[in-house]
Amino acid sequence: MSTWDASGSFCFETIDPMRDVRAGLVREVGSLAIWSVSSCKPGFGVNQLRDENIETYWQSCGQLPHLVNIQFRRKTIVSDVYIYVDHRIDESYTPSIISVRAGKNFNDLQEVELVELCEPYSWIRIKIKDVHSLSLKTHLLQIAILKNHQNGNNCHIRLIKIHSPISTKDFLLGNFSTVEMRQYTTIK
Repeated sequence: MSTWDASGSFCFETIDPMRDVRAGLVREVGSLAIWSVSSCKPGFGVNQLRDENIETYWQSCGQLPHLVNIQFRRKTIVSDVYIYVDHRIDESYTPSIISVRAGKNFNDLQEVELVELCEPYSWIRIKIKDVHSLSLKTHLLQIAILKNHQNGNNCHIRLIKIHSPISTKDFLLGNFSTVEMRQYTTIK
């Protein structure tokens, strides 16, 4: 269920980012990337974004915008970005405006999504689409924190997951429904 405030800002949606992974519809591709952040407080760096622990977090250190850079070795299809934040604990450290940018490198980044959050306290799902409303193919994804709640300077992000759709078209020569026929359609 999504909730929106009077200004049209996203407030909350109950999300399980692993549901589609378990169903075999997407895979988490964050482990295939090289991660970096624009700044961090010692002991609260990029490793905390990927440690699967909602008790730990990345804390930026410096002036806005705060950046998380996700660089893939090869062009990768990205369908969703999941970000775990908790306004109840982090208050003014909680992002309120997030820009997701994509490109081949840092010089050609283009904004693909701009999200305004209203006191979020769980997973936030940001659907990533290209200009044709298809999943985006990119070498570099950048998550930019443009503003925090209560005009806070630094931010806390507890976890980030990057999803890519699983396509059976890539592996099958035909669209067969029986097990007997499908066993002969995989390229080895």
